[in-house]
Amino acid sequence: MKHASILFAALLGATAVIPGANAASVLLHDGTIHTGTAAGTIEHGSILIVDGRIRTIGRDVAAPAGTDVVDLHGRPVTPALFGGLGELGVIEVSGEHSTDDSTLKLGEMRPEFDPALAFNPDSVPVAVARVEGIGFTLLLPGAEAGGKGAPGSSILPGLASVATLDGRAPSAPAALDVVLGEDAAALDGGSRAAAYMLFSQALDEARSGSVAAGDARLLTPTGRRTLARFVAERRPFLFNLDRAADIRVAVAFAEREKLRAVIVGGAEAWRVAPLLARAKVPVVLDPFDDLPESFDRIGATLENAARLAAAGVEIVFSLRGETPHDVRKLRQAAGNAVAHGLAWDAALAAVTRTPAELFGAREFGVLAAGMPANLVVWSGDPLEVTSLVTAEWLDGRPQSLATRQTALRERYYEKLKSGTAR
Repeated sequence: MKHASILFAALLGATAVIPGANAASVLLHDGTIHTGTAAGTIEHGSILIVDGRIRTIGRDVAAPAGTDVVDLHGRPVTPALFGGLGELGVIEVSGEHSTDDSTLKLGEMRPEFDPALAFNPDSVPVAVARVEGIGFTLLLPGAEAGGKGAPGSSILPGLASVATLDGRAPSAPAALDVVLGEDAAALDGGSRAAAYMLFSQALDEARSGSVAAGDARLLTPTGRRTLARFVAERRPFLFNLDRAADIRVAVAFAEREKLRAVIVGGAEAWRVAPLLARAKVPVVLDPFDDLPESFDRIGATLENAARLAAAGVEIVFSLRGETPHDVRKLRQAAGNAVAHGLAWDAALAAVTRTPAELFGAREFGVLAAGMPANLVVWSGDPLEVTSLVTAEWLDGRPQSLATRQTALRERYYEKLKSGTAR
């Protein structure tokens, strides 16, 4: 067997080498493997990767001749992480409108809008997220009201699709975004109650395939087909709201209309945790939410995730209102939830297995034989902000840990070491 070692990247060090970059067979030996499956965490475990797929995982794994062996010295291995719900790859610089393809501003209800068609796998924030262990994300359409008579989006701003950060195009749309709560009032009619009225009319229009005599048309023919398909196929509808009262209404509305609801935001979701558990409605939340930043978030608490999990509610983590460059902070947020009562394994699941299952990213979320190698090796606890990615595989291929930022760091660090930095 050939033996390779990992060169761990320091904050001011050289770019890490890529273990097994040219090998058909790689053995990751003696790691702490968090599988995300019934096997749980395997201490002193090994993973054999052959032709980009996990061949074997466990202890005392035998490897074929010619296998590169990477000794992990007990370091953690996890599935590649989820990057949350956002606009990674469709916004390059949030302050430069020409690089923002996330929002449809026609002033119409267009659920068929798919921002994933503008996804750029070469976007700088994509590379930054990838070297922080992010392997997949859910692209959301932007939703904003027009200003000074300008058209904005609507309460149905469009489709949400899983994007992998390995250079491939995003998958087929996995969910449909719905803006409710306080944000809906700015988009339609000036009242959150109006959003349900319009949404109900859109659902009736989609189910009938036409507009009743005397009713105003809300959807295009493509929009009707899109909405009808998501209802019939029981795909997730992402209900964006925070207030406990609004969550109660949304759950009742979803049950009445036979929609598969997911609460996104959910700052006060802990207040209705038994209801959500009974209805089997998952919650996508930001573990950093702890201040009453609006009247809809008066009950925000850092214990939201722990309280929901204790009640049996399925949870996923996603940062709220961050730019694509900040997606890398999501694992820190997961660690924050652990510090406020959530079990460590539940926090890891909220950024790996649960979002993969919820949004149909079947290649991600767990480490198991037969799965493509989508995994990350860490210098320490992955939920600790000081831990670094030391090696990463996506879609069975080892990933470079170099970005434009690391190239600039190394360029000027050499000058700093030689005393020529001015």
